[in-house]
Amino acid sequence: MTSPTSLAQRVLRRKPVRSFAVQASHESDGQLRRHITLFQLTMLGVGATVGTGIFFVLAEQVPTAGPAVLVSFLIAGLAAGLTALCYAEMSSMIPVSGSSYSYAYATLGEGVAFMVAACLVMEYGVSAAAVAVGWSEYLHNLLMITTGLELPRAVLHAPLVAEGYSLHFGGDGLINLPAALLVFLCCMLLTRGTRESARANAIMVVLKLAVLALFIALAFTAFDSENLKPFAPHGFGGISAAAGSIFFTFIGLDAVSTAGDEVKNPRRNLPLAIILALLVVVGFYLLVALAALGAQPQSMFEGQEAGLSVILQNVTGSPIPAVILSAGAVISVFSVTLVVIYGQTRILYAMSRDGMLPKIFSRLNPRTQTPTANTVIVSALVAVIAAFLPSDILWDLTSMGTLTAFTVVSIGVIVLRYRRPDAERGFRVPLFPLLPILSILCCIYLISSLPSIVFRLTAVWMILAASFYLFYSSRNSALERDQAE
Repeated sequence: MTSPTSLAQRVLRRKPVRSFAVQASHESDGQLRRHITLFQLTMLGVGATVGTGIFFVLAEQVPTAGPAVLVSFLIAGLAAGLTALCYAEMSSMIPVSGSSYSYAYATLGEGVAFMVAACLVMEYGVSAAAVAVGWSEYLHNLLMITTGLELPRAVLHAPLVAEGYSLHFGGDGLINLPAALLVFLCCMLLTRGTRESARANAIMVVLKLAVLALFIALAFTAFDSENLKPFAPHGFGGISAAAGSIFFTFIGLDAVSTAGDEVKNPRRNLPLAIILALLVVVGFYLLVALAALGAQPQSMFEGQEAGLSVILQNVTGSPIPAVILSAGAVISVFSVTLVVIYGQTRILYAMSRDGMLPKIFSRLNPRTQTPTANTVIVSALVAVIAAFLPSDILWDLTSMGTLTAFTVVSIGVIVLRYRRPDAERGFRVPLFPLLPILSILCCIYLISSLPSIVFRLTAVWMILAASFYLFYSSRNSALERDQAE
């Protein structure tokens, strides 16, 4: 029996890398099963990214940056690419569920890991809600085009609005009912099992890419270079602000690494899927954005709901392509919400397994071997956020969580290179330490461009998380129990 650990010792203690390797090598009752292939994992990453932004974000970010939003995508993509290399190395070394939470636990200590997990919980929960809000816009647009049915705004919009430093009532709705419904449907599918969810997601991602390819082909037929002028009406400040907000669309890189416990041959497939997903995503983002910008004047983007569908209808003069795109968006954005809720539950599963959260979050259904109770709890909270909060603040909160997690992963790569230089790695970041340092600087720069209300809400959330860690997690950690024995 050892003496009680001090708070400082609890905050700084690290989970040994070898313990992650043991977890990755085990597959038995009470643990997640390894069903996911390289293709399914890559599609999981693409599914979590393509759709979160490109279907919705142009209407909000073109007014901010103008056609120079293309540069914003490149800046965000560059930062994501640098971080993708860091994720690839960390995931090949620590191939388990938990993503940057697990990586921080092995490198920076338990206290930092818990705060990173708090950012991930915010990132995943808020982004799932944000995507569900966007999905409701395309569903409503599809209903209007095909049936002429127009739902009342009271059931399509949130009652809260964000202004300056505060949230207050004043929205033109009472509840976003379709958004809450989507979260419920995702919950039903995820509780059926990982294999079924991965297959359904792969099918939806292929449909999504086909729909976007159709948009690119048709929108380019109406391309007018005059629509790209003036290219940067708000200067580099607008470009930077848009890049910071757009960054949330690269959440898929993180989502890939949350599947570490369920991937076949994780040391090879995790880093490979991360890099493949990034290449597919950046290529589609740039092509779709360029086609959309060339097809209509930039002044038309502001406030445009279901924007890509509206552009196609204007370009072709026929509702049929718009119907196809809206239907594709409704189906494919389902996959985004599905993957992000999946990632959220796996992070909470890893935390619960480490004793940082109550055991209910790591309790598995004996038939499906999935964390059913965890999934239901997460889905209920996401549904409430989607139903009552406005989408613009949700996007920015997601970017804050994503950028924080990405920064920690890049720091973790540097720390482990010096602490564990001989540890087994399936992939190594080239040009070390230059690329991880550039990744850190890019993420910090993008964080600085986010709106002030995001910092205020994040600070409140982090204070609550720190309090939970001090009074529960630090006392119930698996490492605390091991030291007491």
